[in-house]
Amino acid sequence: MLAFFDSGFGGLTVYKEVEKLMPEYDYMYLGDGARAPYGNHTPEIIKKYTEEAIEHLFDKGARLIIIACNTASALALRHLQQKYIRDTKATDRNILGVIFPVVEKAVEVSKTGRIGVVGTKGTIESQTYDRELTKLHSDAKIFSKACPLLVPFIEEGWHTKPEARMILKKYLLPLKSKNIDTLVLGCTHYPFMLRDFQRMMGKRTQVLHAGKIVAESLKDYLKKHPELEKLLSKKGKRKFLTTDSTEKFQDFAKKFLKMDVKAEKVEI
Repeated sequence: MLAFFDSGFGGLTVYKEVEKLMPEYDYMYLGDGARAPYGNHTPEIIKKYTEEAIEHLFDKGARLIIIACNTASALALRHLQQKYIRDTKATDRNILGVIFPVVEKAVEVSKTGRIGVVGTKGTIESQTYDRELTKLHSDAKIFSKACPLLVPFIEEGWHTKPEARMILKKYLLPLKSKNIDTLVLGCTHYPFMLRDFQRMMGKRTQVLHAGKIVAESLKDYLKKHPELEKLLSKKGKRKFLTTDSTEKFQDFAKKFLKMDVKAEKVEI
């Protein structure tokens, strides 16, 4: 089974694109809405929460887990890969994040090397995007901005309100003044406001989000790792888990992603 983990609803924007590209696999999605947003927690707490979620998904039969949360990818991915994959020398499972595929795409499409990154406080303060971008493009100029209020707005379904757009505009003004040609949405919740990001940044700036980029990267990964791909079940099963209200999860998925899902509440 191929599984996704996110701090709430945001990872659904990645799951939807992966499922659309590769519908044959069985999928499981876990959103830790009860403890969201992750971006305002300390690195130690984020590692703890993410580890609990990963163990839950492995216990449920997951073979490959995508950490769709940028904050968890930035602060916990290496720790989790070390503990569950390298230390155990596991060859029948793996854990991947969403940051590196987006970084590769940003370097590929940017013509000036002036790249902006927006994300949660935890993601931005980790400087993970800055490090990964400069590894691939040593001359790149990276301009980062934490946008801590956006995830709570999105989780509450208030991101279409004028107040959310006003806050977004204030966040983006400093980046727009830097003449960036590429903006990375370093949070999987942000695509719910994609049109607002595009409109405010203008046509000169490409706005990148993880969905389609991660889907294409994952498809390529599975081609290169047939020994793991063959372990992924292909019965068309879909399972959605949440630590918060199932009604809230289902309503959000239907209203903003046009997805009819049946969620199950779990404790992790």
